[in-house]
Amino acid sequence: MIALEDVKKNPVVDSFIRKGNEFLGAQGFTEHSYRHVILVSRIASNILKKLNHSPREAELAAIAGYLHDIGNVVSRNNHGNSGAVLVFPILMTMGMEPDEVAIVVSAVANHEEQYGQPVNSVSAALILADKSDVHRSRVRNQDFATFDIHDRVNYAVEHAFIRVKPEQRVITLDMSIDINICPVMEYFELFLTRMILCRRAAGFLNCNFEIIINDSKLL
Repeated sequence: MIALEDVKKNPVVDSFIRKGNEFLGAQGFTEHSYRHVILVSRIASNILKKLNHSPREAELAAIAGYLHDIGNVVSRNNHGNSGAVLVFPILMTMGMEPDEVAIVVSAVANHEEQYGQPVNSVSAALILADKSDVHRSRVRNQDFATFDIHDRVNYAVEHAFIRVKPEQRVITLDMSIDINICPVMEYFELFLTRMILCRRAAGFLNCNFEIIINDSKLL
């Protein structure tokens, strides 16, 4: 069976992740490099492990997390859909079973809030993992005076962590935000649709979704 380590060694995957991040940087977008995809891969896998899904399903979540932003090599617009189109031949050529390819492709295609939906457990875990990665280390712009709202909100987040409580069936996004940089309301102004998608994803996993910001429960 194809494992995450096999995917990491694929030269096409490696090139597309590197170049996609480079292209986004040229357009002023936040970091989407190895740091992001490795983190999302690990979180997606851990979510399913903690909810007692099968080891193989957790491995597919790890693979989907690693591949989810590969479509940025084409364009930021609709990068979930273009990424799915790219992922399909890569995984088939590597010898992954078609049913597993279908799961990963659907997860990649459905991770963006503009059009995505949790269609299976892997896609639900990927959504939660991806949308939880808001942090100042992702901001490339070093000139605070020229920050746009995306830079400002990401830079204000000092800590973000997904907590899974399997007994209570609760998934919590726990964050610390410097309100001198970004008011909490501005976070929701930018990311409300993301949080709605996270709630749907948690619901697909038979969990409630909570948000805690600066030790205060907001959802």
